[in-house]
Amino acid sequence: MRHKFGCQRGWKAWIRVLVIVAVVLSAGAAFAQGPVRISLDDTIRLALQHNHTLLAARTTIDQSKDQEITAYLRPNPELFGDWDYLPLFSPNSFNGTYFNQSTEVDLGLSYLIERGKKRQHRLQAAKDQTAQTISSVSDNERTLTFQVATLFINVQLAESTLDLAKKDLESYQKTVDLNDLRFQKGAISEDDKLKIELQLLQFQNDVAQAELSKIQGLSDLRQQLGYESVPADYDVTGTFEYNKVQGNLEDLQLKAMQERPDLKAAVQGVTAANSQYLLAKADGKQDVTVSGNYSHTNGINGASIYASIPLAIFNRNQGEIARTKSVISQSQEQEKAENNQVMTDVRDAYESLQTSDKIVGLYLSGYLDRAQKDRDISEYAYQRGAVSLLDFLDAERSYRATQLAYRQALATWLLSVEQLREAVGSRNLP
Repeated sequence: MRHKFGCQRGWKAWIRVLVIVAVVLSAGAAFAQGPVRISLDDTIRLALQHNHTLLAARTTIDQSKDQEITAYLRPNPELFGDWDYLPLFSPNSFNGTYFNQSTEVDLGLSYLIERGKKRQHRLQAAKDQTAQTISSVSDNERTLTFQVATLFINVQLAESTLDLAKKDLESYQKTVDLNDLRFQKGAISEDDKLKIELQLLQFQNDVAQAELSKIQGLSDLRQQLGYESVPADYDVTGTFEYNKVQGNLEDLQLKAMQERPDLKAAVQGVTAANSQYLLAKADGKQDVTVSGNYSHTNGINGASIYASIPLAIFNRNQGEIARTKSVISQSQEQEKAENNQVMTDVRDAYESLQTSDKIVGLYLSGYLDRAQKDRDISEYAYQRGAVSLLDFLDAERSYRATQLAYRQALATWLLSVEQLREAVGSRNLP
């Protein structure tokens, strides 16, 4: 028995060792892989799944559907009863004969019969409101997608700027080291050496600012994604480059008219306003209340049937009918305004993209290469005494400014693409 028990303990110990080894290996693999890196599509998907503001907005759809249930409910019947002439101050009268011969018992049931198909109109109005709510929430998703894409591009810009700043710092550090040797050999003056070293501060500052921009950009992006959706040390991945977008203005505007959820909501607003108008007219119809009553009076059993209807002399719901009719006109004007806004948004985004295309194209047409070549020539010439230190530093600053401006122009172009997608209401441009 002890031998068998000892074997069981041995196997359990081996199992614990294997579990610990597996955990250590998995942790090591995760560490080797580095931080979680997400693409633009990943960020949009995570935001649509975890953004708390959007999740709160989606609950309005369920609320609207719940109102459909309420709208289609029938009125409750009313049960009523009374027992009259009880001998409270004549205790000697409390007997069966008195209750049967001298008291009155009434028991009845009444029900409100709705006229004008009120229940059907209430349900239709609630359904139309739900449809408009769904489109409004879809528009929130469209806006959130653009916000997330904007923050993602800002992180990419900061990352690209940081990469440039580190390369510039590394390259300029070599220049500083080389001129330090030249100073020791008497090839340059101490004033030139100090000016070169002071310029190093700008490159170090560029690195620090780019690092801060990336950290803040990732933090802002995480806020939109939902803090629990990504780990604290996550990063982004994806190409930060130019790829021309095809498509003409007319096709984009036509697609926007079909896709934009805010325009759909405006169209559905007209439908909902018409439903409210029909409901107001139905509410103007007077309802009938019918009731049946059983009575036991002085030993006699009897039954009564009643019916009542209000006389629509003064109140025929005129005010609500007039108001809902005015709401129809208001909704129609809002639809026209939204239609014009969609056309304007697409045109503005399209023209912005065309301008960004031209600007990025200028940099790619040769200005980046010229800035690089000018810096290399100036550095080569300065090291051989052919140009002054100021000329060399000016070429260095010009190269840095051109590179930064190109990255900013590229980020603006990417944002213009996202703005066009938002204006069209679709990630897939024609």
